Amino acid sequence: MSVGDGAGVFWRWWTAGTTSSVGSAVGAVALPLTALTVLDASAFEMGLIAAASYVAWLVIGLPAGVLVQRLPLRGAQVGADLARAVAVASIPVAWWWGWLTVAQLVVVALVVSFANVLFDVANATFLPAIVSREQLHSRNSLTSATHAATQLSGPSLGGLAVQALGAVPTVLVDAASYLVSAALLRSLPARRVDAPDRWPPVREMIGEGWRYVTRHPVMGPTMWTATAVNFVCGAQLAVYPFYLVRELHAPAALVGVLLAVEGVGSLVGATLTPWITGRWGTARSLVVACLISVVGAFVVPLGVGWPAYLAFAGGNVAFAGGVVVLSVTTRTYRQTASPPELLSRVMATVRFVSWGAIPVGGLVAGALAGLVGARVTLFAFAGAALLAPLALLLSPVRSLRDLADLAVDGPTAREHVAAAP
Repeated sequence: MSVGDGAGVFWRWWTAGTTSSVGSAVGAVALPLTALTVLDASAFEMGLIAAASYVAWLVIGLPAGVLVQRLPLRGAQVGADLARAVAVASIPVAWWWGWLTVAQLVVVALVVSFANVLFDVANATFLPAIVSREQLHSRNSLTSATHAATQLSGPSLGGLAVQALGAVPTVLVDAASYLVSAALLRSLPARRVDAPDRWPPVREMIGEGWRYVTRHPVMGPTMWTATAVNFVCGAQLAVYPFYLVRELHAPAALVGVLLAVEGVGSLVGATLTPWITGRWGTARSLVVACLISVVGAFVVPLGVGWPAYLAFAGGNVAFAGGVVVLSVTTRTYRQTASPPELLSRVMATVRFVSWGAIPVGGLVAGALAGLVGARVTLFAFAGAALLAPLALLLSPVRSLRDLADLAVDGPTAREHVAAAP
């Protein structure tokens, strides 16, 4: 597969991801509301569900890069979509027969989590194969902007659907979106892989990807920054629904709207990222974006009554906007700076560490919220968000205008890998 395969391949890839993203955004409201309103889940149980949704990154995050490099790329994506569809569809089936439990929601979240790992690594590896190097930043921005738009519309639709149909029937929208995505991805051309006669041992391949990232002067620090941000995101995933429903007493429709406001920040951040990084430089933009996210995290739990809703919305916008600038910029850098034969392992290594922080954040936040309440927990994690800009300011990134500057002027990533024991 090559860039010359045409724009049609990209747009089918984009449509598949957009459809799945809309369904997932609806499900992101329906699933926690199912736990809260149908099963009366506790704060800790909400933390378990949130953690289960991302724990696979800790379990198979590193091997995923090797698996994606060896498996048929299209087949891995389609298989992941089908697995997610079956798992999510089991929720309304169990509810219909009166068997639904919090344990099943945790199991479903686990299955979806493992499928997400393979799908996301494959998806990130697929994009550089169908667009030119010059287009990567704009295509990544488009993808993030689209995701933001679905996050804006999906939770609102999900909240309204839950209000009209109930939480459990709304989950079916998510299952249907995975089936549509699988059908579209199945129409894409299969990736041709020039496999060696004998693959190196899995551990050796994982180690090479790990050394490449951790010893890289730019990818290492930005990975730890993303880890700090995702630790806070995990807490928000676990605590936000609990905070809105149990402490602010928001109705389901309003919960959907308030969660969807995150999409406003994501959309603005994704749209402005090319302009911001072009004007101020990618490295400087990362530091400012992280500081804006920290401010947003502290604003989220302020106030009572309607002012609390406004603070939640405003803080959510600021936090999400900064996170998207970080995500688009660092993802594009990894895709352009990594050697093609290492790309899937680079993406897997970064996500193993950074996304692995999400379930940890969810579990810690769920336990803490049960002891001190959701509001205090959100303030505590806002303090933890300060680690994100700190990781950049304590690294060589602080003296750069653009992330690529150090890669040109300093030691190359290959030298860092070769120097590893």
